[in-house]
Parts: sequence; C-alpha cells; structure tokens
Amino acid sequence: MSTLTHADLLQLKRWNTPTIYNGWEQITKRNAAAEGFNLEETRDFMPQMGPMVGYAVTVTFEPSNPKHRETNANAWSEYRHYVASVPGPKIVVVQDLDKPRVIGAFWGEVNSNIHRALGCVGTIVDGAVRDVDEMTNAGFKALARRMCVGHAFSHPVRWACEVEVFGRSVKPGDLIHADKHGFLVVPPEDQPGLLEAARFMDANECNTLIPAARDAAGRSASEICDRIDAAGAAFGVAAKAKFQRGGEW
Repeated sequence: MSTLTHADLLQLKRWNTPTIYNGWEQITKRNAAAEGFNLEETRDFMPQMGPMVGYAVTVTFEPSNPKHRETNANAWSEYRHYVASVPGPKIVVVQDLDKPRVIGAFWGEVNSNIHRALGCVGTIVDGAVRDVDEMTNAGFKALARRMCVGHAFSHPVRWACEVEVFGRSVKPGDLIHADKHGFLVVPPEDQPGLLEAARFMDANECNTLIPAARDAAGRSASEICDRIDAAGAAFGVAAKAKFQRGGEW
C-alpha cells in the first residue's frame, strides 16, 4: 500500500496541510479546485499536535442501531485484525451512518489507545469524539464534527471499503495529510512526487512573493506593488519551469 518511506512521511508532517496542497495541485491530473480536500467544515480537536500524516484505513458505524451487534458479534475483533494487517502509520477514517444526527462516539480513551497500539496516529470521523483530553494523552489526533457524551451502540459495520466523510470520498490506502485547516486525500498516483512538489512550492514562495511583501519599509505604495508584480511573475515562471503549470500567482 505504501509508496513513500516513513522518513518521507515525517518530512511531509513538517508542513501544514495547505502547503502540501500547494504541491499536490502542481502534480495532480485531478481538479484541484474540487477534489482531494474536505468540502464540509471539520474541527481539529488537537491542533497543538500539529499535522498528522498516514494511510487510510476505513470503517463505517451506526451508533443508533443496536442490531449490528446481533448481525456480527465478532465485528470488533475482525475489524481490529484488518487494521493491524495494514502497514503504518495509519489514519482511521470513519463514516458515521447516522449523519446528520450525532448519537454516539466511535472514539474515546480506550479505543484511541487500542488503535495507537495498532499503529494508528489519529482519525477523521464524520461524527463525534469524547474523552478528548485522554485521547490527546494517548497521542491520538482527531478531526471530527463535534464532541458528545456517550458511545451508544458503536459497532463496526463495514471496513476496508470506500467511505465518505465531510463530503469527500476516501479509499483504503489513500494518503492523508490533516491539520486544523482540514484534510487532503492524496490518491496513489500522486504520492511519489508529493514531497518534492511541496518542498519546491514552499521554497518558491520564500524566494519570491514573501520577501517582496515583507521588504516594504521605506518604499512607496507604487514601488511595493511593482515589486510584488515582479515577484508574482517570477513565482509563475519557476512553477511553470518545474511543473509546466503556473501556480496560484
């Protein structure tokens, strides 16, 4: 499943998710204005932990429905063996079938510690979390819609399947980069060039537009605008030479 080394993933983790997006949009053949990122608002409950990066493992649940426990009483064990079988680091992507209602949380202190032991670094759940302080203590990051008190009839329904969270489809094995801004889903074909592209676009900003904008002391408004125009042009030239695309400027 993995196309990047763990060292590469650690380097991707050094940048925020918008910076990774800036690199991704240069190399993808997909519509960077409509694909890849969450389309609905999500909340990072551990922003102090910084970004998380990992490969998606997926599961659905329906905490309002007690019948799932009767259908497959062994589902939790089977699901955990699936998670354990996938190389890490992993991000658990959870579709809450009760949406738009929030009945119960898939995540709390115990489940977070269990998944941390299975090589998972965090979750994106289109539903609720609880025990947020304890989840943080476990080193398990969560992006979710809200918090809630109970777990209701939380039980895995399907896993290792395509899911939809926050308006975005996610498949097992997709690379995910997530932080307080939201998340980016990187398909397999875009993963090999992602790190180099993110590095280049970050350096391109630092070499052109950012210094032009910050070196404004003592300059007239006209001179500042002229310098920014020139820097924007240089940014585009560098991006086009590297990727045959102009970038956002």
